Amino acid sequence: MSQYFDVGDETLWNPSNGASRMFQRQVAAFEAEMGLPSGIGPMENDECQIDPAVFEVFVNALLARHRRTSHAVMLALSEGFTATVVVLAERAGIRVDWGQHGATPETPFENVQASGVTGLSAPAEGGAWGAGMRARAWELGRRMPR
Repeated sequence: MSQYFDVGDETLWNPSNGASRMFQRQVAAFEAEMGLPSGIGPMENDECQIDPAVFEVFVNALLARHRRTSHAVMLALSEGFTATVVVLAERAGIRVDWGQHGATPETPFENVQASGVTGLSAPAEGGAWGAGMRARAWELGRRMPR
């Protein structure tokens, strides 16, 4: 069995039921954490519609949030979800402005990891951060059937 994540008549992803359930639970958690709707609708009859306009706002807010943290545990918990969302956004034709997201954030960094004796851990340099996220998304996308 599998489920479908679609934009209109185009299938963006056709995961197994287990992967779909876990992803949908993560969507709900990130919507609550960020206080934003994702645009990812409910699963009905093994199909889920994604509203690309709402999803675009969510994707860019998620990337901006991810960029503003250097907390190792928060990054570990969010990187797989973020990479999955990036794959879906790219497949939906949503433009991600990697230059903007890679730039030094205009707002303060959040959830900065205290690294004991040496002080605070700094977030990755923008170019490296963007390249790393794109590489994770590309690799993951190769394993996300349509």
